[in-house]
Amino acid sequence: MPRGSVQQKISCVFVTQVKDEPSCKREQQMFKVLATETLHPLAQSAAIDSALATEKVDGTCCYVTTHKGLPYLWARYDRKPTKQAEKRFKKYIHSKGNSKDFAWNVDEDFKVVPDFWIPAKGVKQSNGKLYPDENGHIPGWVPVENGNKQYCWHSSAIDYTLGVALVLKPKIEDPESLEICLVHLSNLLEQTLELIGTNINGNPYGIGNKKNPIHLLVPHGTFLIKDLAALDHNSLMSWFEHCEEGKVEGIVWHCKDGSLFKLHRHHLGLHWPLNDTHLNSKPVSIRLDLCKYEGDSSTLLGRFSKKDTQSYDRLKDILLD
Repeated sequence: MPRGSVQQKISCVFVTQVKDEPSCKREQQMFKVLATETLHPLAQSAAIDSALATEKVDGTCCYVTTHKGLPYLWARYDRKPTKQAEKRFKKYIHSKGNSKDFAWNVDEDFKVVPDFWIPAKGVKQSNGKLYPDENGHIPGWVPVENGNKQYCWHSSAIDYTLGVALVLKPKIEDPESLEICLVHLSNLLEQTLELIGTNINGNPYGIGNKKNPIHLLVPHGTFLIKDLAALDHNSLMSWFEHCEEGKVEGIVWHCKDGSLFKLHRHHLGLHWPLNDTHLNSKPVSIRLDLCKYEGDSSTLLGRFSKKDTQSYDRLKDILLD
């Protein structure tokens, strides 16, 4: 079954409700978005019961597509409204409660985007102009250029000269183990991935350290969930709380029609990150096949090349110097 590309915000698999309580997911957010026990109607129509369930990995979303005629890594960059427009939008939401009816002036209400910015696939258009989503953002991407400090952690996981990316995935001969390997960017074209590591989202997997940071790419849909509970609120709550495989940020379902649905621990009022995660319960080996590579110890790839063929009990145990 094909695994969907994450271009847009993914809906929760259950109908959600907003509660006026401080969020445990985002600081300064004075409300929670919680899952009800009602399955989302769109999930039902997309045959969610036969969908492929995968682990939702906690990182920042990336995309591989061409730039300057070559396969490039792109970072998520949403076009956001100006302060004035955002204030008007929030005031409308507070009084009306429905973002769909808000009248945007697309030409004037949004900030200028960087050079080479492209909209995400599926962005709505009205009268030939890009139109924001329900959060008032226009999802999009910018290419990760060498030397751009804003995306230095993205850059560390790729090498454009070799045309490769550092990827974390299940080991081919033993899917219960992990491997860090090199994948040609050309083999990742039009895929979305998650960048995880030391300086991403508080590093929930404990990868690397501040002195020697480690950042890796994980293609979306990489880690299959084999023994998922029944698709109902109570069963999934129990799965997250009591199963080793449930020590994850969330679940993403990939439906046969390309639809994606998710369930985050926070949708169930459960804590994340955890001290121990399912991803960190697996042994991991490094297999780079760098016979033609002259390791530059100033780069992440060069430091990994010194550890080629080594194995570790967990991701947390990998230390590069």
